[in-house]
Amino acid sequence: MINKNESIELQDKAGVLIEALPYMQRFHSKVIVIKYGGSAMMDEKLKESVMTDVALLKSVGIHPVIVHGGGKEISKWVKLNGIEPEFYNGFRVTDTETMKIAEMVLGGVNKGLVSHMESVGVKAVGLSGKDGTMLRVRKKNLEGKDIGFVGDITKVNTKLIKTLLKDDYVPVICPIGVDKNYQMYNINADEAASEIAIALEAEKLAFLTDTEGFYIDYSDKDSLMSRISVSEAQKLIREEKIVGGMLPKMENCIRAATNGVKRVHILDGREMHSLLLEIFTKKGIGTLIYR
Repeated sequence: MINKNESIELQDKAGVLIEALPYMQRFHSKVIVIKYGGSAMMDEKLKESVMTDVALLKSVGIHPVIVHGGGKEISKWVKLNGIEPEFYNGFRVTDTETMKIAEMVLGGVNKGLVSHMESVGVKAVGLSGKDGTMLRVRKKNLEGKDIGFVGDITKVNTKLIKTLLKDDYVPVICPIGVDKNYQMYNINADEAASEIAIALEAEKLAFLTDTEGFYIDYSDKDSLMSRISVSEAQKLIREEKIVGGMLPKMENCIRAATNGVKRVHILDGREMHSLLLEIFTKKGIGTLIYR
């Protein structure tokens, strides 16, 4: 027979499940795109947390799609090859040698994530945007600055992704695409996640980052926004109050939110089970970008 303390603990657990139930029902059979990056990819405990979250999402009938980056790992290998990493407006300048390194690193990261998912009982398939010409691109033009083999997505072919989802697999996608001549290009992972979410008409798009959410002023921790509308975000961009790596991220959040993705979130990937807290609790965490 359980004692009073054990009974209270069990009731608390039951309360968590009851709170999650309407969200499980609401998101059953829906697609949720997860942009996976930052510390959540580097720390083994955080990586295990994310994989467990994805396994739970899958077990309750949600269809997760993972799009991952690998920026820190790419920079490490670029330096080991005697090249100094260079960025312009938040985008990696990608010459021929850097492109080769990026493909090698992203391929290794991709297969590592697939192994992690399989280890927690989730069927997963690793893909590049080259597979089935999933991600068609054109060369990115940044105010006349040539940043090399960096692509803007022009078309997402969802056939392969949908086939995998139908067969109960989790697609794990690395952001490399090809142009009309099948030249390979590096793609910003946030852009890849956003465009894939739009093409799949995803219910949610979640960016796992190394910040608690979006700050109007990062130096002021009280300026964290739990919600921000597309129009508010656009105004801040015009006023040049969103800069650096957050600029392309917010631009992709806005694009997704204005093109059919119902909910777009910036989440702290350093917090254990941040995906579950956002999807299955009333309060949620991070920043919601909405129309």
